[in-house]
Amino acid sequence: MKIATWNVNSLRVRLPHVLQWLEAAQLDVLAIQETKTVDEQFPLAELEAAGYNAVFAGQKTYNGVAILSKSPATEVITDIPDLDDPQRRILAATIDGVRVVNLYVVNGAEVGSDKYAYKLDWLAKVTGWLQQQAALYPSLVVLGDFNIAPEDRDVHDPVAWGEGILCSPAERGALQAIQALGLSDTFRQFTQPDKSFSWWDYRGGGFRRNHGLRIDLILASKPLADACQSCVIDREPRTWEKPSDHTPVVAEFFV
Repeated sequence: MKIATWNVNSLRVRLPHVLQWLEAAQLDVLAIQETKTVDEQFPLAELEAAGYNAVFAGQKTYNGVAILSKSPATEVITDIPDLDDPQRRILAATIDGVRVVNLYVVNGAEVGSDKYAYKLDWLAKVTGWLQQQAALYPSLVVLGDFNIAPEDRDVHDPVAWGEGILCSPAERGALQAIQALGLSDTFRQFTQPDKSFSWWDYRGGGFRRNHGLRIDLILASKPLADACQSCVIDREPRTWEKPSDHTPVVAEFFV
């Protein structure tokens, strides 16, 4: 099973890129974040014509998540207990026996801000729910835009970023709490090039200079982690005209 995650930064804008990449990548599952599309305008017909089923939860202008899959999705969840959040950031579905949880984690804006406190609270509540999911579904993948760089090696300039947003100890601790549920960072199961990133700021020639962060992750439970054959960052879509500021991450599992 070939599974990928991609923050497309507006599906309506980036739909041609998504269709082009899907044709080349031949995925089984693609988790998308920042669709920025209300459900009534979701491009279902175009994606179905490309051979994919889709489940989605959107809102106008901001956020929005979707899961595209060759096989139909079942047991779909868009809201979780104890988290009163109108923002569309969570989408879970079961596909061919694998539980797929797509997350678009809160950015947090600035360490110490109200949005930062909200991010940590959001992560704590999602972690509690993921613990239940892990108990129910042995084959579990949690993936998406985590808005957290796991380690300093996932940051182009750890000194400049310091303990600021996306790199603060509390955020990294929250991510480690998710991984402590028995989820492995599949990218780090394999030898990777130095300075491998999945997001680059549009400003300042971030991509050209490779001034990026690795914040798009694919975490897998032990049965899937053991079956993982590869995990790579595909930089090519970031080179296309008017790209998303993120690029896809792809993991392949022999299941």
